[in-house]
Amino acid sequence: MAVARWQDWEGHGLEHCVYLEQVDRLTIEGVVAGTRQGLYGGRYFVRADADFRTREVRVEYTNGACLHVEADGAGNWRDVIGKRPLPDLKGCIDVDIGITPATNTLPIKRLKLQENESVEITAAYVPLPDQIDGDFLPRRAEQRYTCLTPNRIYRYEGLFRAFTADLEIDEFGLVLDYPDTFRRVSVP
Repeated sequence: MAVARWQDWEGHGLEHCVYLEQVDRLTIEGVVAGTRQGLYGGRYFVRADADFRTREVRVEYTNGACLHVEADGAGNWRDVIGKRPLPDLKGCIDVDIGITPATNTLPIKRLKLQENESVEITAAYVPLPDQIDGDFLPRRAEQRYTCLTPNRIYRYEGLFRAFTADLEIDEFGLVLDYPDTFRRVSVP
């Protein structure tokens, strides 16, 4: 088990995250008082299988927006609240929750990239509160991960928004600092 806390890059807001890796699953759970693109509060829960494939995601924002989706680990997703399949997410193995850097851990651990190896993926992106347009559901997001230093530094490229950041990770695979976005703070 690990506990991580982040603030936005300017030192505002706060996220508290609990990471628990077990033999058959990984869970990441957190609460956020965020400041990216406006003020918001939220909580999230992610369950992945032993191969770090996303299986369940719950996100609740304090404005009342709730999301609960499940995946089979092979890229098929289902909206639990709306009781319907989500064919637009076909092929997505990972989730990327916009309010936290914690979900970058999943593709980093799942892909097991070697030095200078790069892989493009499509993640199920959970939008920030002000990005919700219509139903609160994840949407496809093309991304690329490149290993710069194994088990230490990875380049994340959000191809869907032309964004790049080099992410240093800790021994659990959790992001330390996410330049210009999140900064890790010490846990007492």
